[in-house]
Amino acid sequence: MALLTLKVNGREVTRDVAPQTLLVEFIREHLRLTGTHVGCDTAQCGACTVHVNGRATKSCNMLALQAQGAEVTTIEGLAAADGTLHPMQAAFRAAHGLQCGFCTPGMVMSAIDLVEHHDISTEEKLRAGLQGNLCRCTGYHNIVKAVQQGAAAMK
Repeated sequence: MALLTLKVNGREVTRDVAPQTLLVEFIREHLRLTGTHVGCDTAQCGACTVHVNGRATKSCNMLALQAQGAEVTTIEGLAAADGTLHPMQAAFRAAHGLQCGFCTPGMVMSAIDLVEHHDISTEEKLRAGLQGNLCRCTGYHNIVKAVQQGAAAMK
């Protein structure tokens, strides 16, 4: 076991973890933050996407100990303390950018990273940026619309 200390959603946490513990396991099983999903275990689907030090990271592809001292934000950490949704969350809701909801947390986390760190000035660039996140329900039309609305609200 090794001692892991990091900030999750603004709160410092310290836990003993086995060296092989994945970040997604730590988030879901040790911290009981179940909004981060496990979809494929191979970093293909993006359901496990969280922010590590402000950048989108697929948490099924990272050991928890690699996040030592990092700041991690999960989908649960986006809304304000009073429950007000993050602009991207609100846009997904308003534009019906979800159907079953399984991919939505990872999609929202990736979308925020796209807006903050990448050029999504055209729909083609936006769709290319979302390629690391799979949705099996929506056909992406409303997801693209939601990200565009969220981007406008974030600026």
